[in-house]
Amino acid sequence: MKTTLISRVKQNKYSIIIGCGRLGSRIANELSANDEDVLIIDRDEEAFRKLSKSYGGLTLVGDGTDLALLKEANVKKASTVILTTDNDNINILISQMLKIIFNKEFIIARLYDSEKDYVYEELGIKTICPVDLSIQELNRYFKNRG
Repeated sequence: MKTTLISRVKQNKYSIIIGCGRLGSRIANELSANDEDVLIIDRDEEAFRKLSKSYGGLTLVGDGTDLALLKEANVKKASTVILTTDNDNINILISQMLKIIFNKEFIIARLYDSEKDYVYEELGIKTICPVDLSIQELNRYFKNRG
């Protein structure tokens, strides 16, 4: 049944999120609240409890590195794939799979170790590094204090 639902999504507003931790669940909730089609994938079914009660998207239990699972998720129709697992190496592996096998253009990956950024740059993948964002925000606060 999930495959049927996934195959009927609007191609221009279908996002897949891999990793339903704090960041992944918040992104999924936001996209769902904005009436976008969203599918969130996690290996642990318990992780989906982080989603809000109003979450209107889909969930899929499985490993984001599983090629068959990515096909089931209809990754080819996704306009955006966001990787929010807590493992840089897993995010890099999935990014490579998405880029090379599925020819996905718009991939965003969470990055814990900014020294691994060069791998993503070579693949043309956008990254979000919570540590770097926090430092930028702190610097902004320090500049604006009286």
